[in-house]
Amino acid sequence: MEPALLNLTTERCPMALLIAKRAVHALDVGDTLEIHITDTGARQDIPRYLSNHGFFIDVRLDNQLVLEIIVTKRQ
Repeated sequence: MEPALLNLTTERCPMALLIAKRAVHALDVGDTLEIHITDTGARQDIPRYLSNHGFFIDVRLDNQLVLEIIVTKRQ
């Protein structure tokens, strides 16, 4: 099953981080969410926040234009 997509390419930090927090906390254990991020600050802050709060992160794409991650809720 394809993960839901959260497109944050038009958002900047701190709004991108706030939207991501809300989205991942709505997940059930084992659910996945694909997040696309372009803002420089959000590219650092969102993965850091997620890893510090027990989410599994799989980097799908990381280039100069976009960071695409798959987030899985572990607990």
